[in-house]
Amino acid sequence: MVKELIKLLHSGAQANQNDRYRRHNLIIMPNTGDLVTAGDIHGHRRNFERIIAYAALDKNPDRHLILQEIIHGGPQDEEGGCLSFDLLIDAVKLKVAYPDRVHCILANHDTAFINDSDVMKAGKEMNALMRAAMRRRFDSWTKNVESAIEQFLFSQPLAVRCLNRIWISHSLPSDRSIDKFDFSVFHRMLKVSDIVKPNAAYLLTWGRAHSRKTIDFFAKQLDVDFFVLGHQLQETGWMSNNANLIIIDSQHNHGHLLHIRLDSKYTIEKLIGSLVPIASIE
Repeated sequence: MVKELIKLLHSGAQANQNDRYRRHNLIIMPNTGDLVTAGDIHGHRRNFERIIAYAALDKNPDRHLILQEIIHGGPQDEEGGCLSFDLLIDAVKLKVAYPDRVHCILANHDTAFINDSDVMKAGKEMNALMRAAMRRRFDSWTKNVESAIEQFLFSQPLAVRCLNRIWISHSLPSDRSIDKFDFSVFHRMLKVSDIVKPNAAYLLTWGRAHSRKTIDFFAKQLDVDFFVLGHQLQETGWMSNNANLIIIDSQHNHGHLLHIRLDSKYTIEKLIGSLVPIASIE
């Protein structure tokens, strides 16, 4: 059973690397069909299930789905260990089933797991809690499973570029880091050093509280009009700067997703109108 799980994770990593729309560390969307984008999920199984139901990939062959930050949160074992790796496994199964239409992008909790560094959520250090639960579940196989999870997480692309000038990534570098950011990270193979502070993938996934000046800077550098990000907790499930940024959050009962056409032009008002409350999904 554990061997099959490890094999699945390796298959998921291979699917990430061989995604037909992947160019180095970017997913370049086609200009046809539509796209459903979730924000941070953090182990919230019911929201995950509703997102999958809404996407209905089996009935919509031209639809793509973006997932991010599956781990750290949600159900716990009897000793308080984090069981979000179970939901990650389900996300990997989905990637393997739809290798060119499900796109999992790198997030900061992913880099923390790969680096085995502290990462706090709701006052708890999540890596320790998740690894403890894995030791109780997998016993002598734990290191093998951890390694396979790390390989899957590391194989994820950094961002999604839509040809209608929308950019989707977990976050962007913070205001104070824009001069340090290495844009070449999008166009070459990812290195382990990239996800370590203060290097490019770390800065990309950990940045918060972006000023309008910073968003405008990245829009010019990346040649896009709008950014769709996650990473920052939104109690209402989303926020916008009413100009060129939307942040979506999918990890709680007020979570939202974003549903856009890939062949349509957007304004910020039209993007906001494309948000869907996850609780409204049957």
